[in-house]
Amino acid sequence: MTNMPKPINVQFPLRGEWLAPNTPGTKIPSHGSNKFGTQYAYDFVQVDWQKNGRPAYRGGLLKYLIQGIPIRDYYCWGQSVYAPGNGVVIQVADGYPERDRTNLLGDLRRARQAAKQFNPQTDDVRSVAGNFVVLKLAENIYAALFHLQTGSIQVIAGQPVNAGDILGRVGHSGNSFAPHLHFQLMDSSDIAVAQGLPCAFSYYEVHHAGVWQPIENGIPASKDRLRLPATNPQ
Repeated sequence: MTNMPKPINVQFPLRGEWLAPNTPGTKIPSHGSNKFGTQYAYDFVQVDWQKNGRPAYRGGLLKYLIQGIPIRDYYCWGQSVYAPGNGVVIQVADGYPERDRTNLLGDLRRARQAAKQFNPQTDDVRSVAGNFVVLKLAENIYAALFHLQTGSIQVIAGQPVNAGDILGRVGHSGNSFAPHLHFQLMDSSDIAVAQGLPCAFSYYEVHHAGVWQPIENGIPASKDRLRLPATNPQ
């Protein structure tokens, strides 16, 4: 695990099995930048653990490279996203379109252009974050959940939520290389200027040596096979 300030504990925002290819448990900043509060951010995807390369989609690599993969064929697309703690909804942004399929070269080109060209003073933050929800968990502690499925958000600004309430569904909106959930804590509700806050998860399980082992107040690493059962013991 990398060194970081004492993390803030929240609940894991997903159910089922997941992989975190970008996580502060492996490197900081986890996304290679401190912009938009991403210093300690996580990305979560679902993969086929039985196949070589752990693909995140149904279909072969050749199809992905040439034709692209429809987003509905990604294992995580449409999975429910849950509130990581008790709080109040501060911002909701929905209605930003999702590209209907992924393609390696096209997605790389768009990602690079978005990172270089975005101006927080004039541009729609959804071009980076996609459809998103921002929760206030405590004073100067905000949770942001990005790239949600278009039309899936189930909360409105000003609404109180409890940990475990459904907020929306995993999608592919904004500057998204493939369907996934981007999750972060930050010190401001304004994504354009926020600083990231270190975050750990109060409970999840890691598959190791054929056994699911409970982890409390943990920070996943990028190769961990994670899960949170549908019935969360916490």
